Amino acid sequence: MSQKALDKDSAQLEALGLKSEFDRSMSFWENFSLGFTYLSPVVGVYSVFALAIQAGGPPMIWNYLLVGLGQFLVCLVFGEIVSQYPISGGIYPWSLRLVGERWAWMSAWVYAWALFTTVAAVAVGGAPFLTQLLGVELGNTGFIWIAIIMILISTFLNLSGTKLLAKVAFFGFLCELVGAIVVGGYLLLFAKVNSISILWNTFSLGEGTNYFPAFLASSVAAMFCYYGFEACGDVAEETPNASSAIPKSMRMTIYIGGGAATFVCLALLLALPNIDKAISGEDHDPVTTTLVSAMGLVGYRMVIVVVMVSFLSCLLSLQAAASRLLFSFARDGMIFGSKHLNHLSKSGKVPVNALLVTGLIPILITGMGHWLQDAVTTIISFASAGIYVAFQMVVLAALYARLKGWKPSGSFTLGKFGIWINGLALFYGITAVANMVWPRTPEEPWYINYGMIFTTLVVISTGIVYLLVAKPHLQRKK
Repeated sequence: MSQKALDKDSAQLEALGLKSEFDRSMSFWENFSLGFTYLSPVVGVYSVFALAIQAGGPPMIWNYLLVGLGQFLVCLVFGEIVSQYPISGGIYPWSLRLVGERWAWMSAWVYAWALFTTVAAVAVGGAPFLTQLLGVELGNTGFIWIAIIMILISTFLNLSGTKLLAKVAFFGFLCELVGAIVVGGYLLLFAKVNSISILWNTFSLGEGTNYFPAFLASSVAAMFCYYGFEACGDVAEETPNASSAIPKSMRMTIYIGGGAATFVCLALLLALPNIDKAISGEDHDPVTTTLVSAMGLVGYRMVIVVVMVSFLSCLLSLQAAASRLLFSFARDGMIFGSKHLNHLSKSGKVPVNALLVTGLIPILITGMGHWLQDAVTTIISFASAGIYVAFQMVVLAALYARLKGWKPSGSFTLGKFGIWINGLALFYGITAVANMVWPRTPEEPWYINYGMIFTTLVVISTGIVYLLVAKPHLQRKK
């Protein structure tokens, strides 16, 4: 990257009242890889495939297109914002400049806890795959210890610096994309047992309008796959030519990540040995059933190696996003412990203390599972809902700013279509959140059936109380 371009990046930040100490060593492709591995199509599809097919049967695959379109609208709004405000931490500095301190504080509070719980959720979700790779059987306690070790490894790698983060993210992207193409291609070419017509077959889940509730329920799985693009903006101060590069890398995350997720899901559906057992739940792990049936145990374990790389790189990207959010929060003095969280390491140019926090809190959440497994399940259920709520706080902030006269002035703008795309993105986001938190399991205890609503209300209410009592918005460094 030329010195002239770096000077231009610095000048843009200085105009926003900031002087960055980050090392701008993350290339465009590495920035994109960070978003891709955070989105992680393999992690997303493999983790929730069983739930999705039980909820909606094979037609659940169409949600990957519909949700992808909705999230693309959100991505366009984010791209326009980051182009004008290419600042580390993403959601917090964007909300700050679009609305103000209080709104930014709440947006960051919700997003931070969503990221903490997502780190815990991904680590816990990866543990069973590792035991399958090693050929051992472990109970809940064993899974928790594996999850904790995975978080520790991710934290250690992140502490090594931006350059290593970028290289690991790019390696994870290559492994995951090649793995998705190779495994999906193999299943379609050599293990296909179902007709393409099953993608319209609702089986025992109802027909016509009677099927619609099942289809909506299954869409939550696709929603779990379609975030991560915002991580590209979380490391804006570490990416050269951020104003132009990051909106593009965000869009590519949706294109390539969403396309890979849809392809993997399609391959699994067409190679699934017994659809009825998968829908009924008799086959509680249809992904393993399909891969072992198609490739044998040795082939399956080879796939799991790629899956574990995907889980680890996903954790790495999640922690990177969370730590930059905390750093940006602390740089303005807007969170307790700010004087400890707003420093970068001299060698790696990373927020060391913020990274340690983004490792410690998910470890504590995960560790609770030793004694309170249902409580951990309830807390982790907030992961996706919290991120979608935080997203819509930014989308709403952008619409509010437009109505107050804001005219985006970055390298990437939506022009005259901006307000319409912004409005559609908000409508999509509100309906998506409502669909996601809707209680659908009346037979379960209330804290499971209303888990997403309960945890979301807890996070928002505690944030409001802290905001009213401690008044952190008044402590912001101008």
